Amino acid sequence: MRRGRIVLADDHRMFTELLARVLEPQFDVVGIVENGRELVEAVERLCPDVVVADISMPSLNGIEAVRRIRKMPHPPRIVFLTMHEDATFAMAAFQAGACGYVLKRSPPTELTTAIQAAMQGQVFISPLVTSDLLNALMGKRQLREKLKPELTSRQREVLQLLAEGKSPKQVASLLNISVRTAEFHKYRLMTATGARSVADLTRYAISHGIVPSL
Repeated sequence: MRRGRIVLADDHRMFTELLARVLEPQFDVVGIVENGRELVEAVERLCPDVVVADISMPSLNGIEAVRRIRKMPHPPRIVFLTMHEDATFAMAAFQAGACGYVLKRSPPTELTTAIQAAMQGQVFISPLVTSDLLNALMGKRQLREKLKPELTSRQREVLQLLAEGKSPKQVASLLNISVRTAEFHKYRLMTATGARSVADLTRYAISHGIVPSL
């Protein structure tokens, strides 16, 4: 099998530097980024075969970044490497377009296997979450209720920035929209989630994996 080109995305730089050393005997690590926006740009610039990304990242989380990447003409394969063991997150990852889901506490060989499977067009799921995910797919858990309400991509993006402490003015500047539009998105988010404050929105974002817990 040829050496695949890999981009790593995780906001813990020391972790990704160590991960790169583990992978480099078998793959070419062509890029390391620390947030979802950098990941989207790196994929466009570097054209990797596989992206290994965390779910919880600043500025733009991994799932939202992957949704954007999957819209590209020739998107890479996506493997999530995450601490989230709940099948809810695995479901969201695969719905976004992932083909691999590995837990950070899994043996290192699992990630290698997942990358190799991705390069062959196959799917790999960590055994630590497989049974829960299968139960979810079989309807034994009401994950749809946990994922409600369904927010638009822009709403999720605004939610993440608000939860990270950005003001509506800062959100408007980052997303190149008007302050009035940012305020409107904030209002719609609070209505949709039942939040009464930014603190409530932050708790919602944390519980749904949009931002990491403190």
